[in-house]
Amino acid sequence: MDEATAVEVEVVVAHSERATLRVGDVFLKVDADRARAEVEAQAMALAPVPTPEVLWHRPPVLAIAALPGRALGRLGRPSTASPAAWAAAGAAIRTLHDAPLPPWPGRSSDELAAALDVECAWLVANGVLPRDLVARNRRIAEAALRPWTPVFVHGDLQPSHVFVEGEEVTGIIDWSEAARGDALFDLALLTLGHRERLGDVLAGYGAGTGPDLDVIRAWWVLRSLLTVRWLAEHGFDPSAPGCEIDVLRARL
Repeated sequence: MDEATAVEVEVVVAHSERATLRVGDVFLKVDADRARAEVEAQAMALAPVPTPEVLWHRPPVLAIAALPGRALGRLGRPSTASPAAWAAAGAAIRTLHDAPLPPWPGRSSDELAAALDVECAWLVANGVLPRDLVARNRRIAEAALRPWTPVFVHGDLQPSHVFVEGEEVTGIIDWSEAARGDALFDLALLTLGHRERLGDVLAGYGAGTGPDLDVIRAWWVLRSLLTVRWLAEHGFDPSAPGCEIDVLRARL
């Protein structure tokens, strides 16, 4: 390949479980868990919302086309997207949640409760957070562990995974955690660190009488409690401004 045709290879994210490379207008996702990569490909095929074009899939590598537009936001940074763009994201989520369920299950409330036990104990034992702060957040988080009617959830709906152009959603990426789950989890994760955007998202979602805001707050906290250790062990900083530890220290 000569200089005229050379393309830059960018490492988008890399850790022990997976890596994503950008080569020109193509993203190459390499996942150590082949089953998770299969879920991602199947979920994009089933989801009734805009997703990237799958160019080819040869496990453990999934090649997808780049999306137009830019990410709705990023955790720890103010979002410059308009209220209408956030509302459009809410409308896309509602379309997903109204779709037929995927054939594979998600985590049950019992499984989440067991994981919460483990992570809260680790946070205290390793001095990451004070015992009373962990206990207060755990009490808040338990409100999410109630029976729910399962819907088709994205499962990792961070605002960086939703691409918009103007007031239109051009695509949603990173579907490896898609499953049957609680609709309020997707809404909570999209607004984790962007709580001021929740009203815009709900306006687009068309929540009718409105979801239980206490449960959305509980999911903000539960997600944060469950991910602090994973983030720290994979080279990310959960204590960065606006990120998970800030969520746990906030008075929700």
